[in-house]
Amino acid sequence: MSNGFFERLVRQVGVPDILERLTERLPPSDLQSLMLEVYARVAAKGTPKKLLEQYERDRFVRPAVVDARVLSELDRVAWGALSDEYQVLELSPLCPLGTSSVVATVHQNKVVSTIRNTEVVSDATNVLALECAVRRRADRGAAVYLATSQRMTRAQGFPGPRSWAHFRLVCLCAAGRDRGSFAFEVENTVSQIAFHLRYLDALAKDGWALTRPRVALTDMSDRSLARDAIARLRDAFPAADLGVDPTRESGRGYYQSLCFKTYVTDGGGTEMEVGDGGDVPWTQTLLGNAKERLVISAVSQDRLAFTKK
Repeated sequence: MSNGFFERLVRQVGVPDILERLTERLPPSDLQSLMLEVYARVAAKGTPKKLLEQYERDRFVRPAVVDARVLSELDRVAWGALSDEYQVLELSPLCPLGTSSVVATVHQNKVVSTIRNTEVVSDATNVLALECAVRRRADRGAAVYLATSQRMTRAQGFPGPRSWAHFRLVCLCAAGRDRGSFAFEVENTVSQIAFHLRYLDALAKDGWALTRPRVALTDMSDRSLARDAIARLRDAFPAADLGVDPTRESGRGYYQSLCFKTYVTDGGGTEMEVGDGGDVPWTQTLLGNAKERLVISAVSQDRLAFTKK
């Protein structure tokens, strides 16, 4: 909240500690009831004309720019490329309030919060991490492999012609226990990169206009984990461009040991980023156990939809 807005709000309501009263003195259930009444009164002032005007101009509510049939086809190909150990879930469009800011330290202003102590899913890997934590807590001896394909919404604006307020991602999470020497992290990063490459290869064989898949790996630790991962992938994917990117800065403080980005070249000869992943500490903090390990990744379905011939 900007200082200017806060000062104006205090002047209008005449309560200097209004934020503290609402967020610290009111139980969440009472605050929810208050906000429900507030928005019920705001909605009661709406008109069909105002509703239509908002629908036309609001980037959060406009339909996706891609064909839903193309997205369904992308999902079909993706699940065909996914290894059998992964269970595919259909997640709720909502998750607990703070899922992004508490789990992944993304500022709450970058997500769409609701007045029912929930938020619109902005990153399904955060929600899969919650589900992984629930399952790991129930059975610490079993690794958990989950996937989903979901349309999600983010409040911040992104630059570029292929960036939108809401978009569909295929997301993967692999959760388990530390096996030493970064074995879990490297093994599951390799496994998820392999899925990305199998998926892109299957699309290319089906006639989609994408070529030259490229994966750039970055060590977030001081070890040669990226080169180890590449060595494991090289024989299975000889046509893929696998390399180390030591210059990457995005993701530092987010990923822990090893991360990667996936790229393809579209029919117009433009290379675009379509995937991202790496190991994160989320289940460690959720379960309070430093031995927990989690590897995540995602592929942009909306971006790939533009390579459909």
